[in-house]
Amino acid sequence: MERRYLHPFKTHRLPHVVTDVLIIGSGVAGLRAAIAAGDSADVLLVSKQHLSESNTFYAQGGIATVMRADDSFESHIADTLATGCGLSEREAVETVVREAPARIEELIQWGANFDRETDGRLSFGREGGHSAARIIHALGDATGRELANSLLRVAMQRESISILEHTFILDLITLEGRCAGALAWTQQRGLFAIFARKTLLASGGAGALFRETTNPAIATADGHAMAWRAQAELRDMEMMQFHPTTIYIAGSARFLVSEAVRGEGATLIDRSGEAFMKAYHPMADLAPRDVVSRSILAQMAKTQTTHVFLDCRKMGENGFKSRFPGIYQVCQQFAINPGHQPIPVHPSAHYMVGGVRCDLMGRSSVENLYAIGEASYTGLHGANRLASNSLIEALVFGKRAGEDAAANVVGHQRPFEVPRFTAEIPRSQRTELDMADVRSSLKSLLWRNVGIERHGPRLVEAAEIIDFWSHYVLDKVFDSPAGWELQNMLEVARLMTVAAATRTETRGVHYRTDFPELNDVDWRCHLDWSAQARVPEKAPVS
Repeated sequence: MERRYLHPFKTHRLPHVVTDVLIIGSGVAGLRAAIAAGDSADVLLVSKQHLSESNTFYAQGGIATVMRADDSFESHIADTLATGCGLSEREAVETVVREAPARIEELIQWGANFDRETDGRLSFGREGGHSAARIIHALGDATGRELANSLLRVAMQRESISILEHTFILDLITLEGRCAGALAWTQQRGLFAIFARKTLLASGGAGALFRETTNPAIATADGHAMAWRAQAELRDMEMMQFHPTTIYIAGSARFLVSEAVRGEGATLIDRSGEAFMKAYHPMADLAPRDVVSRSILAQMAKTQTTHVFLDCRKMGENGFKSRFPGIYQVCQQFAINPGHQPIPVHPSAHYMVGGVRCDLMGRSSVENLYAIGEASYTGLHGANRLASNSLIEALVFGKRAGEDAAANVVGHQRPFEVPRFTAEIPRSQRTELDMADVRSSLKSLLWRNVGIERHGPRLVEAAEIIDFWSHYVLDKVFDSPAGWELQNMLEVARLMTVAAATRTETRGVHYRTDFPELNDVDWRCHLDWSAQARVPEKAPVS
C-alpha cells in the first residue's frame, strides 16, 4: 500500500510558516547546517522532541580526525575504504577526512571541551578498524552531548535561526517534483505547513525498528520514509550497522558500551573466561564492528548463552570511572563494578548506513531537498561505518549543505508564493489493528529476520508479514505521532527487507548465511531505490 501523504490537507486552509531554509532534525548535522545557513539566510530548525533527544546526545565514543604528526590523511582514508568493503565513494571519503581538522578547530573555538593530556594536548584514542590513535573525545564518554551543546550555544545566539521543539514532521511537501517545505504537527496547534525555499533532512536513523537497539525511541526512520514518499532516491537500504557491545540484562533496556572501551584495552570473553576474538580476526577486539558482532553471535551459539562479557578489569575501578564516567554510572545501576567484574554484553542495532542518496553538497535527487547525517547516504561509509566517522561526517556535510542551501536562496527578490493544492485520502474500509502490538511485533520480526545474520527464506517471510500489516495500517489516517511513526516504520522496514533479499552476497554489515561470500563481480555496486521504479537499480561505485 503506497500513499503520497500520511494525512489529507488543503494548503490554503492550513496555518503556515515561511522561511528561507527549513532544517528537520536537531542533532549535530542539523545544528551545524543551521549555523552555516544562518550566516546569510533565515533558518527554521525543527526538533521532533526536546532538542537534546537525538542520536548525537547518546554518542559516546568520539570523533575521528587526523591531527597528530604520526598519523596521515592517507591512513584514515585507507582505513575508511577498507571498512566500507568496496562500496565507499573515494571522493566522499577524501572530502570528510581532509576537512575534518578544520571542523574540530572551529568547535574548539566555540568552546567544545575535548579531553586533553596533562600537557594540554588533545587526547587521542584508538578504536576498531583504525590503524592509528585518531579519536578525540569529550567528558570521557559524552562526546555527542558536548558536541551538541556546543553547537546549540552557537545556534541560539544567531538571530537568523528560529527553533521549534516537540514538532512532528509528517511529510515533505512537493510541487512539480520540487520540495516546497513540510507538513508539520504539534499538540498545541495541530497541523500546519512550513514553506521553505530549501529543506534539509537531518532526521536521524532507524534503530528503533529493531527490538535490540542503542538508539532512542524517536529513531523511527521518519526522514527515510518521507523522502521515499516524496520520490527521492534511497541507496543501500540493506546496510544497517549493529554495535557489538550493549549491556545485556534480561528485561531491561539496552545501554551502549562504547568501542572506545575496547580501544583502551578491554577484551571480549565468553562465560568460561576465554578471550575469543583472536580466533575470528587478526585485529581481535579492535576488528570492524560487523566482524565483532558476528563473532559474538558465533561464540554465543558455541557456548549456548544469550551474551558474552566485556572484561575491563585491567583498568581498575578508578581508571574505568575516570575514563568512562557515563558507562560507569549505568553499570552501577545494575550493581556491576567494571573494575572487578566483566560487563555482560550483546550486539544491538546501532547506525543506519543506507539512506537518502545525496551529492557532496548534500543535495538529494529531489530539487530543493538536502539530506545530511544518518538520514543520508553520502558515500563515506560504504557497506560498513568505521568507528567515530559519523559525527565528523555530520559536521562536514552539515556545513556544506547549510552553506549551499543559503547560497541558493540569497538574492531572491520574488516573494515566496504559498502554493494552493489539496491532498486527499479515501476513507479506509478495512479493520484496525492494535498499533502497539504491530509496532512491538515489527521490531521483533526485524531483529530475528533482518538482523545481524540474514537468510533468503526468512527475508521473504518477513516481507510477507510486513505487507500484511501494511495492508491494514498504511491505508489509515492517524491523528497523532504514534500512528505516523508506525506507518514510517513499516515503509522503511519493507525497503530494508527487500533490499536485503535482493543483495545475494555478504558485504560489510550485510551478512547472508545462504550467500556467505563477497561477490565483486555481481554486487560491487549500490542499490538505488525510487518509488517510481519500484525495483532497485544497480549503480556503479566511483
